Amino acid sequence: MEKYYLAIDIGASSGRHILCHMEAGKMILEEVWRFDNGMKEKNGHLCWDIENLKENIILGMKQCAEIGKIPVSVGIDTWAVDFVLLDENNDILGDAVGYRDSRTTGMDKRVYDVISLEDLYGRTGIQKQIFNTIYQLMAVKQENPEHLEKAVSMLMIPDYLNFVLTGNKATEYTNATTTQLVNPETKDWDFELIKMLGYNEHIFEKIQMPGYVVGDLLPQMQQRIGYNCQVVLPATHDTGSAVLSVPTNSDDAVYISSGTWSLMGIERMDADCSMASMKANFTNEGGYDYRFRYLKNIMGLWMIQSVRHELNDAYSFAKLCEMAAENTDFPSRVDVNDDCFLAPKNMIKAIQDYCTAKGEPVPETPGQLATVIYQSLADSYGDTVKEIEEISGRNYSKIHIVGGGSNADYLNQLTAIATGKIVYAGPTEATAIGNLTAQMLKDGVFKSLGDARNCIFASFGVKTFQP
Repeated sequence: MEKYYLAIDIGASSGRHILCHMEAGKMILEEVWRFDNGMKEKNGHLCWDIENLKENIILGMKQCAEIGKIPVSVGIDTWAVDFVLLDENNDILGDAVGYRDSRTTGMDKRVYDVISLEDLYGRTGIQKQIFNTIYQLMAVKQENPEHLEKAVSMLMIPDYLNFVLTGNKATEYTNATTTQLVNPETKDWDFELIKMLGYNEHIFEKIQMPGYVVGDLLPQMQQRIGYNCQVVLPATHDTGSAVLSVPTNSDDAVYISSGTWSLMGIERMDADCSMASMKANFTNEGGYDYRFRYLKNIMGLWMIQSVRHELNDAYSFAKLCEMAAENTDFPSRVDVNDDCFLAPKNMIKAIQDYCTAKGEPVPETPGQLATVIYQSLADSYGDTVKEIEEISGRNYSKIHIVGGGSNADYLNQLTAIATGKIVYAGPTEATAIGNLTAQMLKDGVFKSLGDARNCIFASFGVKTFQP
């Protein structure tokens, strides 16, 4: 009888339930449910539709029973930094405000009134992003101080969804580190920093590692879903799961988790909290088994996704790559990490305005827009590789690209050229695979992370691009 494991992988625009079982020594995936996700305007803020997430998690799990493939465990991963505050009745205080909301504007200055940017990086190792949880909590403190006063728990989004299923509270390590409130040496909350900022220390739940069993499904959940299974923590930060699936055991590789964001970096066993690292804007996010994901956040495919949507989804991503290749000679470039591209009302106009301000030719056609985005991304990857090598003091010969962006052959080839490295692309379903791998490591399917990564390579393979 097959043993099934279920990954619930929720991104900024959609979520899906993916089952996995082993067959002839390979991981076999099957998508059984997919649903839309996104931020919506609510009470003057961009918020997540938590009720929609909860309902679709249940519907997708029910689907497993309907097809006769009941999982032994389930793991949920989402994006980072966002959270909910719960009151004494475990009801959400306020709304689940999303990271693209503007409420954190100016909150960095309020944090730096308490602790300098340099000292903050020195004790957390986390890259400054204005949407980090530390700044979001400061926004709550300024706008709705009563919410912090009434809160008994702060749960990151996947931790809250686990609580809905099991009734048990736990904070997963890889996502907790993105709050900018975790000490990279103790691997625990920095309660001294939390007190300094005036946040209530009692709301922060105990941090647990991937593989931790949150619990069985609540009786009422078992009744609705039709079965019981364990809820197991994967790396609940989607990038943490994606990096777990990078199919190499070599330490000679840089990775790019390529999706809405491009997360580019290396795995380390210790954090680099130096000022050189801070000035280069690298972050030390927690990884599986207390590794560190030493990486830089790059805007990623968000720009091309937005342009595609503004073109009424008339072109597939493959077609956009094809049209970009036909316009390779178009010369304009943009800084993909410029704040103007974070949440513009119109991405096409933002790109055009940027080029106008720089005195560069303005892209007009879909192919021109696509080539500007893809070539600018590749240039950013090239610059980032140089920074990684300079800070780490070593050279790397290859780049592994995982995630949805690994399908973009045009971008992969540009990346090989821009970095001068061999590029290996795949697997595409990196986050779900990493999620499943953590569950299967916990269940003894794989003897070690190295064993799991060898299996991932054999199961899904890669494409190669030469510089």
